[in-house]
Amino acid sequence: MCSILGVFDPRPHADLRPLRPLALSLSALQRHRGPDWSGVHASKHALLVHERLAIVDPAGGAQPIVSADGTLVLAVNGEIYNHRALQDALATPYAFTTGSDCEIVSALYREDGPAAFAKLNGIFAFALWDAQAQRVVIARDPLGVCPLYWGHDADGRLWVASEMKAIVRVCPDVALFPPGHWYDSATGALMRFHEREWRDYEATRGVSVTPAALRDALESAVHRQLMSDVPYGVLLSGGLDSSIVAACAALHARRRVEDDDRSEAWWPRLHSFAIGLPGSPDLAAAQIAADAIGTVQHGFTYTLEEGIDVLPDVIRHVETYDVTTIRASTPMFLLARRIKAMGVKMVLSGEGADEIFGGYLYFHKAPDSREFHAETVRKLDALHQFDCARANKAMMAWGVEARVPFLDLAFLDVAMAMDAEGKLVRERGGRRIEKAVLREAFEGALPDAILWRQKEQFSDGVGYAWIDGLKAHASRLVGDAEFATATERFAINTPETKEAFLYRRLFEECFPGDAAALTVPGGKSIACSSSAAIAWDASFASRADPSGRAMREVHAAAAPVEGTATAA
Repeated sequence: MCSILGVFDPRPHADLRPLRPLALSLSALQRHRGPDWSGVHASKHALLVHERLAIVDPAGGAQPIVSADGTLVLAVNGEIYNHRALQDALATPYAFTTGSDCEIVSALYREDGPAAFAKLNGIFAFALWDAQAQRVVIARDPLGVCPLYWGHDADGRLWVASEMKAIVRVCPDVALFPPGHWYDSATGALMRFHEREWRDYEATRGVSVTPAALRDALESAVHRQLMSDVPYGVLLSGGLDSSIVAACAALHARRRVEDDDRSEAWWPRLHSFAIGLPGSPDLAAAQIAADAIGTVQHGFTYTLEEGIDVLPDVIRHVETYDVTTIRASTPMFLLARRIKAMGVKMVLSGEGADEIFGGYLYFHKAPDSREFHAETVRKLDALHQFDCARANKAMMAWGVEARVPFLDLAFLDVAMAMDAEGKLVRERGGRRIEKAVLREAFEGALPDAILWRQKEQFSDGVGYAWIDGLKAHASRLVGDAEFATATERFAINTPETKEAFLYRRLFEECFPGDAAALTVPGGKSIACSSSAAIAWDASFASRADPSGRAMREVHAAAAPVEGTATAA
């Protein structure tokens, strides 16, 4: 995964070449995403800068990728997992110039135009310049795992960048580029390319997916995403989702995916990583999971003071003032630094399972399968502004790529097509438990202490003193008189707590202007601000604190599984 920055102006009088020094300096603000190499393409109507993190074909695959005839110029941030299958299926031979998985984008465009992007299974954000047609095409993956921003400068030129920090000061209208869409400068149209019938509950009614089929689909997704020519690992918090991903990865870690498992992997030992305050629930549970799976476990600790020290850096990198996102991003940011120091450049992570299977504790209140399904779809649509942004940007702050097998598009088509009746919170052993269908699919793969562990938000699992310490820190820095000005100072998404006020103040220092503020939805947990959650239980409307442990009545109804370190 990498970063891209592009400037485009197809007007006849345009000449973007004098902007090269400016574009380079702005792209450098994203170099943490791609510390391995920088590449530039500069012409009169298109200027593309790429900062590369080399995961596949590290010796080659430099970007921007220019077609053999010189007419197509491509800059991609991401990974295309089905690139070899797509290459084999091309009707017309394409003269590939690299071994990069990303060059298939140019081949698909040459053969079928932007509509072919629907064939891609991967995480990506890219800009493609067609010099012959004087046309730029921009696209982002369906879930928005890879970040992408765009806007216009004072002279009407179109800018695009992987992170907002690169263009916020030149584009007063900076905005998020929507996931699952492509933009075509030839028509000025923004088109959705990822449509699925399962978005409508009626299309899923009565559809069942066996535990074996669900397990097979996820194991296949993990196998696809182990595509790597550099050392990799897994994030293992000891929660259900990361433990399942780690268990699946351990099945395939000894063989090299890129040659169809014919040869031994270059780095056959699977390493796993966790972080928490001393004595945290996650560190204890992660060790149980690692011992069972057989990974080389690295459990790191951090102090409250170390976490508080990096808050400004976290907000600058993750580009948000959302309370839950910052709470969870901070330990992940610290963990990424330790992972990078060990020479690992890619990790698998468990994001997406809660959205697909209704893992958040308020799903205990869902009244029926139709409401349950509608909420999972809404959560997936919003994921790019929360967990995807956290996992991507917190890890990429140190040049570590996070891949998310639960959001693999082929797996998603299996898991979301099933009737949500099978996903409803169920009783087991006298207690109600979320994600029972997923847990049942992986019976035998993990100890019961992990497989049936109660849901914890990441910011809770690293240690309950973490959230309490953040609140106390904010109270010391934000006085009552200053907090009273919140409505006047922050008319957009006015902070409701001193902690939220502090984060908003730090965000504004890096990202001034209303447009930047509008890229963050609400500024508090989507779980607690959800209209569906409020409809299911009116008490959610008054919860400004989005901590998972704030939902004590749900935790109380589900006693911890024997053998875990989970606290209620």
